[in-house]
Amino acid sequence: MSNELILILSLIVTYSTVLIAFRIFKKQGLFLWTSIATISSNIEVLIIVNAFGVEMTLGNILFASTFLVTDILSECYGKEDAKKAVSLGIATSFIFIIISQSWLLYTPNENDFAMPSIKTIFSNTPRLMLASLLTYIIVQFIDVWLYHKLWSITDKKWNNHKKYLWLRNNGSTMTSQLFNAILFNVFAFIDVYETKTLLSIILSSYVIFFATSLFDTPFVYLARKIHTKTIDK
Repeated sequence: MSNELILILSLIVTYSTVLIAFRIFKKQGLFLWTSIATISSNIEVLIIVNAFGVEMTLGNILFASTFLVTDILSECYGKEDAKKAVSLGIATSFIFIIISQSWLLYTPNENDFAMPSIKTIFSNTPRLMLASLLTYIIVQFIDVWLYHKLWSITDKKWNNHKKYLWLRNNGSTMTSQLFNAILFNVFAFIDVYETKTLLSIILSSYVIFFATSLFDTPFVYLARKIHTKTIDK
């Protein structure tokens, strides 16, 4: 199976899982997904693959799903619940840094086979997680703020609270994802990869984020429909 096909399937499955979690557990399911995606994406980002003719790190789809979560929360529950999801992601990242680094303090048994691999993966985790944490704080609050700013503008101009969901969803996410693609990759990889590779990763990251932003719009509409039907019964 090609990398391109795996990425497309991963996008469909990931966004569908967000909706399933929302349908079953309502907003608590979205908070749960935020923690899962935050941890998983920061491990997956260590992997570099070739896909669609460019070099890219993995983790982009999982991280993009956290923007889907905040947009659904903004649309269905309001700004404060969206901010709560962001705060949960920040806390999750911070706690995971502490836990994962504590593993490296142990002296392994002579029969241990896992510690070398654990060290290879998690010796880089603090920098990546801190880069992700700082970027996450900046771009997620930009996303939430801009979502509601665009909503306020369209409300005043057209006096319709539900219309132009596509505008506030895509406008806020595409803008915040541009900051995300630049800030995270610079913070995480500035002296790890050559400039050419770094620029390629930034560009490919934003292309992926741009595509995922377009793709998540129908899922926000579906989430709003689910919420309207259930109203947290």
